[in-house]
Amino acid sequence: MKPLNELPILRLPFRAMEEVYKGMHSIIKMISNRGKKKFPILRLPLLAIEEIFKTMHPIEIETMAIAINGTNGLVSCIYLMTSNERMDGKIEEYENNGFIQRTVYKYSKDPVEEWKQVCKYVLDIFKRQTIDVLGVALDVFVDQNVSIIDFLKTNVKSVNGCRLDQWEEENDVDEHAAYFLENIKVNNELRSNLDTKNVNFDMKIPKNLKELYIKKADWIGYDKLLEIDSAQVSFGTNRISNKDWNLFFKKWMAMETHLNLELLAFEFKSLEDLRLFVLHDIPHQVVDEGVKRTLIIYDDETEEINGGIDIRRIDGRTATFFAQYEGFLMSVH
Repeated sequence: MKPLNELPILRLPFRAMEEVYKGMHSIIKMISNRGKKKFPILRLPLLAIEEIFKTMHPIEIETMAIAINGTNGLVSCIYLMTSNERMDGKIEEYENNGFIQRTVYKYSKDPVEEWKQVCKYVLDIFKRQTIDVLGVALDVFVDQNVSIIDFLKTNVKSVNGCRLDQWEEENDVDEHAAYFLENIKVNNELRSNLDTKNVNFDMKIPKNLKELYIKKADWIGYDKLLEIDSAQVSFGTNRISNKDWNLFFKKWMAMETHLNLELLAFEFKSLEDLRLFVLHDIPHQVVDEGVKRTLIIYDDETEEINGGIDIRRIDGRTATFFAQYEGFLMSVH
C-alpha cells in the first residue's frame, strides 16, 4: 500500500465527528487490516450519529471535510471547513495504540468554495483521479448541490465508494440524488440512506457494483430489480410483490438474471410466509435447524447459519434464505 493512497472526502458535522472520534480506534484498526478484510465503511451504523444531528442547530452542520489516510491508516488527517468562526484554527488529536487521528478546523464564510479549493489542491498533490470514499448529505447545502456535483464531475474521474445521506426525513432531495448519479461514476459501493418521496422515482443505479444498499427502495419495482447487476444487494423498505419475487427467483434459478449475485437482503414478514407465498410453486428444501453451514452474510464476511430454505440454480449453485437481524438474506453458495 502506498503512502497517502486513500483520499476519502466526507461531509460530516464537527460535533458529531468529535463524538465519533472517541470511538475511532476500532474503526481505524479495521482500516489498517484492509489487506486481510475489506473495511465496510458504507455499512457502518449511523443511528447514533443521526440522533446527534437531530439535536443540532442547522448552522452547526455546515461543514465540508477532506480526509487523508496515511500508510496502513496509522495517521489520518481530517481538514474541516466550517462556518463556525469559534472553531477556526482548532486542532484535535486522538491517539490509541499507535494510531493517530488528527482534525484541523478552518473557518470560512463560504465553506463550500473553500472545500473546492483545498480539494483541487490535494487531488493535484497526490495525483489522484479517483476518490476512495465520498459521503454527501444532500440536504445540508441544497442550493449548492449542483455546483458541488459539477465540481466533482470536472475534477474527479470516479468514486470507489459512495454514501448519499439526508438528515431530515421531510426534505426532498430526489432530484439532486438523480443528478448526482447521472454525473458521478461509482465503481464499487453505493449506499443510499435517502428518504425517497416519489415511488415513480427513476434514479440511475451504477453498473457492476460490488455492494448496493438502498434504505428506502419503494421506487424499486420488478423491472428496476432486473436492471440491477450488483453482486450484493440490500433493500430496506420495498414494494416488490410476492408475485414479482416469485418471478425473480425463478429467473435466477434458470440463469436468466443476476448471474453474479452473491447476497440479497430484503424485508419480509417471516421465513414461513416466504415459503408459502413466494416459493409455493418453486422447488425448495427446508433445511433442518440442526444443519450448520458457513454462509456469506456481508461482503466477504461469513457466519455459521442453522437451517434455512434452499433453492437451486440449474448450474448447481444454491441460494439459502435465512433470517438475519430485522430482515432476510439470500446467500448464494
